[in-house]
Amino acid sequence: MDKLAIVVPCYNEEEVLEIASKALREVLDNLVKKQKIAEDSFILFVNDGSKDKTWELIEKEHKEHPVTVRGVKLAGNVGHQFALTAGLITAKDMSDVTISIDADLQDDVNVIEEMIDKFHQGNDIVYGVRKERKTDTFFKRVTAQGFYKLMAMMGVKTVYNHADFRLMSKRAVEAFSQYKETNLFLRGMMPLIGYQTDCVYYDRLERVAGTSKYPLSKMLALAFNGISSFSVKPITFVTVLGFVILFCSILAAIYAFVSYFCGTVVPGWTSLILSIWFLGGVQLVSIGLVGQYIGKIYIEVKQRPRYNIEKVLDVEEE
Repeated sequence: MDKLAIVVPCYNEEEVLEIASKALREVLDNLVKKQKIAEDSFILFVNDGSKDKTWELIEKEHKEHPVTVRGVKLAGNVGHQFALTAGLITAKDMSDVTISIDADLQDDVNVIEEMIDKFHQGNDIVYGVRKERKTDTFFKRVTAQGFYKLMAMMGVKTVYNHADFRLMSKRAVEAFSQYKETNLFLRGMMPLIGYQTDCVYYDRLERVAGTSKYPLSKMLALAFNGISSFSVKPITFVTVLGFVILFCSILAAIYAFVSYFCGTVVPGWTSLILSIWFLGGVQLVSIGLVGQYIGKIYIEVKQRPRYNIEKVLDVEEE
């Protein structure tokens, strides 16, 4: 039977960690009893530089359940995408199949069995997809739907209403580990891997405890990173906009000459100022956008490590 690793990135999750550990251990026990996974399957908590007692609780859970609960301590806060990557790559050499899920348990753990069934049917990647967004606020629902539509317009392949709740086979994780870029957007990278995929659908639940670690600013940053890491269409848009403005300027010049020779020239201070502000704004936005891409190149060429692992809690330590 295949050995399963459930990878759980954690940042300041002391309020929910023990609850998550219990719920996920019950899932593992149930799957082992049904002989769908190996007995030594485990949960891998990844501590992303938490400032609370998250790591202490991971160590406590590991001592109480040395085989079922293991941990990775990163040497600082590197962000959700890097923490998840660290967990997946660490689990790759310890398991045959991995499932990533957030510690807040808003993703329904009951569909994990369905994921395993689809894996046994030959799927290397199984996406956890939300059925609907009734639990979201109106603003979050509209912006999320707009984000997926914008990504599609930009030519970026994503799975609609899928976050980072997914199953990956060992060879899928090995393929993912070959992607060395620093600007990570896992939701866009997974479809690039190929292999056979499928989806399971679930209703997103309320957070069992604690508060969200993904405020609006982080969500917007993730969205922009996703677009700029997978598409150059924004720069193409700027180029097209430049030609449109150039065309409008030619029309304005023709109008100005005609008005001059007809003797109907009227002082246009307002229109002049508005034109200056408009063109100045377009230029600044364009330079800033190009600068973002150059900045990403700058970060990538330095080839710094994406994360450093300080400690790993594994069975061998017992």
